[in-house]
Amino acid sequence: MALCLALPAAAEDLPRPLVDADFIQFDPDQAKLGQLLFYDKILSGNRNISCGTCHHHDHGGTDGLSLGIGEGGEGLGPKRVSQSPADRIRKRIPRNAPALWNLGAKEVSVLFHDGRLETSDLYGNGFNSPAEEWLPQGLETILAAQALFPITARFEMAGDPEENEVSGAVNDRIDNAWPIIAKRVRIIPEYGALFVQAFDHIETPEDVTIVDIANALAAFMGTEWQNHDSPFDRYLSGNTSALSPDALEGMTLFYGKAKCAACHSGPLLSDQSFHALALPAFGPGKTRRFDPQPRDVGRMGESDRLEDAYRFRTPMLRNVALTAPYGHNGAYPTLDGIVRHHLDPEGERRMWTKEHARLPSAPWLEHVDFIVQADRREMKRQKRAVDIQPVSLSDPEIAAIVAFLESLTGETALTRPLGRPDSVPSGLSVD
Repeated sequence: MALCLALPAAAEDLPRPLVDADFIQFDPDQAKLGQLLFYDKILSGNRNISCGTCHHHDHGGTDGLSLGIGEGGEGLGPKRVSQSPADRIRKRIPRNAPALWNLGAKEVSVLFHDGRLETSDLYGNGFNSPAEEWLPQGLETILAAQALFPITARFEMAGDPEENEVSGAVNDRIDNAWPIIAKRVRIIPEYGALFVQAFDHIETPEDVTIVDIANALAAFMGTEWQNHDSPFDRYLSGNTSALSPDALEGMTLFYGKAKCAACHSGPLLSDQSFHALALPAFGPGKTRRFDPQPRDVGRMGESDRLEDAYRFRTPMLRNVALTAPYGHNGAYPTLDGIVRHHLDPEGERRMWTKEHARLPSAPWLEHVDFIVQADRREMKRQKRAVDIQPVSLSDPEIAAIVAFLESLTGETALTRPLGRPDSVPSGLSVD
């Protein structure tokens, strides 16, 4: 009876509605150009993978995997496999492919699970990034800066140094690769004409640089994945009947007893900060130079501060029901699972099994996929690093929170403005 009589969260506890004015306004022609680039494998070292391969429309802007296969893979989403024994992958992508929803919001100032890219004047180019002072000038948004890193990452899109000129250049210094990629694009006649049309400062195809490519990609991502027309958004805008009774109860718990909004706060449902959840560990880890084992220390890998160990960025939650699996390594395949982990990290960690992980078949990697769990000292360190206190909820209350999270799915989430193109100017296949 107490559950039936639960009152909605107080108005002062709820965020203000998210509106179009909260987002960067991108040029439509640049967005259409970015759509083609996003799905064009010409940006990858071996011309065999695109941004869209791991952030596909069919999978809500992700790939549906815990840890995916980048370079060296074949196929899409959960069906993606390593190409062949002769060209088999050397390791999995160490982290879950993050969703792209609403990354064009003006409020977004930090990206990647560990926050290794953030707006900053530290290097005089507008960003603190892995490229440091070698990141080029002229990147208009943090989304544009972000676009430059997957294409130069060996296991994501670049490939091995001995395989192609892009990865070979990265092996010398990261900024050596970007002019090579830019030339690949601008010498394609259709791309050259589109850049001249979309950018006022570009008079001939020869003027196109990696900065223009990145700004076009950002224009696409920032507009294509903007979405805030969910039942919850309608509720915030004054339609008090927009939420089902279960979702309304879940909202009350989310902003109250369950304490979810302590981190998932504000209009974007994220504090853009970093928290340790003690998620089950597996995969190759985002190792640092002197890490003796395949572990992932999260934010500490960027900040070098011990207090940041095992902390990861709070994700935004709109359309979260479309972007399973969940966590920085995709440890949980369902919303129910990740909610239960937040409520009882230690208990759920004990019950977690490797069957929860969605990993593409790679038999030669199976002996190391979960090897980190054999390191008792590392497991103790991760177990101690927890920023959330356990909360006891009943199964019906947990189901209500899941119903609320499902109410964050936009009415038009599955009908994007541009979608996936049928073909791209390079003539390469489109995943």
